[in-house]
Amino acid sequence: MNTDQTRKFITDFIEEVWNQQQTDKLGEYLHSAYIDHSLPAYLTPDHLGLIKWIQALSRSFSHQTIIEDQVTEENKSIVKIQMRMIHIGEWRGIQPQGAQVSTGGYRFYRLADGKIREHWAEINGAVLENQLTRGRTS
Repeated sequence: MNTDQTRKFITDFIEEVWNQQQTDKLGEYLHSAYIDHSLPAYLTPDHLGLIKWIQALSRSFSHQTIIEDQVTEENKSIVKIQMRMIHIGEWRGIQPQGAQVSTGGYRFYRLADGKIREHWAEINGAVLENQLTRGRTS
């Protein structure tokens, strides 16, 4: 893939898989040897762990990931994101409040053979949980 194709591939992945929870499309996006370096330790670092993580997040939040910035090369892309969420289900012992919350972070993708081979993320969970425990909206 060239740089423009990689950029679109990653933005489509975030829209279809994260925002629309179309986990049935993971085969179109993830390499057979996919490794996710950012999933919680209790999940396997593969496509099955990613499905479980998306499902857990979607049970707790109605969420949308917005790409604020993206830097891409042929086989790498980093995105600066903002996650906007509504708290609809229990999250880490915090009961749902319907609060609108947000947090930001970064996702880094490395591609091989035209698919996502590895993923790393740094999302500010402390900001999210502070908003939930204080009942603040943003």
